[in-house]
Amino acid sequence: MLAFSKLTFSIIVPVHNGGSNFRRCLSSLAALDSPPKEIIVVADGETDGSWRMAEDLGAQVLKIPSPVGPAGARNLGARSAKGDILFFVDADVTIPRDAMSQMAAAFQGDPESAAVFGSYDDEPFETNFLSQYKNLLHHYVHQTANSDASTFWAACGAIRREVFLAMGGFDERYRRPSIEDIELGYRLKRAGHRIRLLKALQAKHLKRWSLGSLLKADFFYRALPWTDLILSEGQFIDDLNVKMSNRISVILIFLLCLSLLGTLFMPWLFVFAVFLMVALLAFNWHLYRFFYDKRGMRFVLKAIPWHWFYFFYSGLAFCIGFVNYRMKRRRS
Repeated sequence: MLAFSKLTFSIIVPVHNGGSNFRRCLSSLAALDSPPKEIIVVADGETDGSWRMAEDLGAQVLKIPSPVGPAGARNLGARSAKGDILFFVDADVTIPRDAMSQMAAAFQGDPESAAVFGSYDDEPFETNFLSQYKNLLHHYVHQTANSDASTFWAACGAIRREVFLAMGGFDERYRRPSIEDIELGYRLKRAGHRIRLLKALQAKHLKRWSLGSLLKADFFYRALPWTDLILSEGQFIDDLNVKMSNRISVILIFLLCLSLLGTLFMPWLFVFAVFLMVALLAFNWHLYRFFYDKRGMRFVLKAIPWHWFYFFYSGLAFCIGFVNYRMKRRRS
């Protein structure tokens, strides 16, 4: 591994019609306390002229005529990069002024780390409930995860270029924002590389979540492909969104649904349903206390049904993904 004094950083930002959020992202890069060797913006089939904002910043701009997705765009940027460390930042994220210093110190303090990533902060940019809920949940998941990470996160994550290229980069079969970073993290761990979660490095997510965008992203772009990845790997990792407590909560949610349906024929099942609700509250008590500390009781009362709904559609996606996986294996 290269010594810290010789390490250089290349920031790589894929963008597809980034709009005002991309402008805010670029502003945060311009304000960094320690400038990187280069900033590479990959315009992924964009049509709104986002690349011009990047050029005004002085960034190197690479253009892809038709969208290939963030995985392919990041790979293109990585192949052009000259820095020893590839620092990936999403176009709808702002990073703190000391992000470069934190990353440099992380790689300096642990020369064996192949990759380092941060998390979202606890002050989401958009103020509507779903944006606050979703991004605060993401913050909580990362802040309570293992620092010796089991995967990678590309919204604000860095990896040694030599390792990235040796691993073949992101899997370009993921043509939408999906689990391409998680899949890369699985490969890194399988190859024996160390990944660190730097909890102090907190980026701000600028995305506005709506019901449709949240369900589409969680169900189709994350839960289904992640299920396939888990089954292909042959193991559950007790970390992040697939912690044991979450898996138990999914089971409890389905038992709760069956119990509530059963009360139509056996009213006494309502007692069992109440027990399941109490169990769900107990298993997720620390999260709900976090929501309470950050946004108060009214927010908690709105967040709990959404969180339980999240367990329901995540479990449903796993069942569908399991069937698809078995059918795929049988055909092959």
